Amino acid sequence: MTRIKICGITNEEDALAAAQCGADALGFVFAESPRRVTPAEASRIISTIPPFVTTVGVFMDEPSEQVRQIALSCRLNALQFHGSESPEYCRGFDRTVIKAIRVKDRSVREEMARFNVDAYLLDSWAGGGTGQTFHWDLARGIQERLILAGGLTPENVAEAIRSVHPYGVDVSTGVESSPGKKDHRRIEDFVRNVRTCDR
Repeated sequence: MTRIKICGITNEEDALAAAQCGADALGFVFAESPRRVTPAEASRIISTIPPFVTTVGVFMDEPSEQVRQIALSCRLNALQFHGSESPEYCRGFDRTVIKAIRVKDRSVREEMARFNVDAYLLDSWAGGGTGQTFHWDLARGIQERLILAGGLTPENVAEAIRSVHPYGVDVSTGVESSPGKKDHRRIEDFVRNVRTCDR
């Protein structure tokens, strides 16, 4: 079954809607972004989430001790790194680690080989939160612990899954009505279209 992560959660209503629609994971952005939340905000939202929904903190070039403090205070299950973090840095945590890699060309495979992490998130070269896709054929055949991101929407996610067969998919802007505010109908459509591919 393809795992689904709804990223850029900024409020309780969106978190609960995503969980009720069947999202497997929710992402909370602690890096500079229109979707950025404070640790206090994230902690409050996370306290309302049903059990068995994975919570993921998104960071970019943050001091490791700061990441550890936020992970502990917010009770994060996983850490997602979107910056220039080194392989050594990524090995320094006691939680699930996801390394985001921006896809430009086939060198993405060499970049992935540098890291020994729990999962790899492939995003567009423009970076997270831009709503831009990349050429999915560059990810074809990379199935091990691969999370596909970058410009996914309810309209294109089924095609993306059929093309890449990823372990999981990650969406943020593709299910928003405005930056940081989710459209609950689009979340529902996104989840339904992913699950249809799983049948």
